[in-house]
Amino acid sequence: MNTNKTIINPWKWQDQLGYAQAVETDHSTHTLYCAGQAAMDAEGRPVTDDMGGQISLSFDNLETLLKQAGYTLGNVVRLNFYTTSIAQFFANYGQVIGRLKPTGCTPSSTLIEVKALAFPELMVEIEATAVK
Repeated sequence: MNTNKTIINPWKWQDQLGYAQAVETDHSTHTLYCAGQAAMDAEGRPVTDDMGGQISLSFDNLETLLKQAGYTLGNVVRLNFYTTSIAQFFANYGQVIGRLKPTGCTPSSTLIEVKALAFPELMVEIEATAVK
């Protein structure tokens, strides 16, 4: 059974940021709740890199997790971003758009600046919910 997604945006300003104020789904048969994905290598060690590199590796890890479960970024309806620097995150936001736009992913989303993540080297963590 296919899941139909309806993007709900009462305004237009969020469109340039590639996210939706809300995403409604109907007839979903499965929901995948993903733990936060960060710039970690296959052995669970944080990869020290700049914000852009950490965003890229975090998305790589998220896509690996989604693929293992039979999903793609196109199935994602919610992304939460946790970062230690909103300024640095927005300076690299083109990478976020570059990962989402080709997949047709327009998730509801929240960006939160935090004091620290699980490891001091980490600057960003991405949490996702996907449906199919």
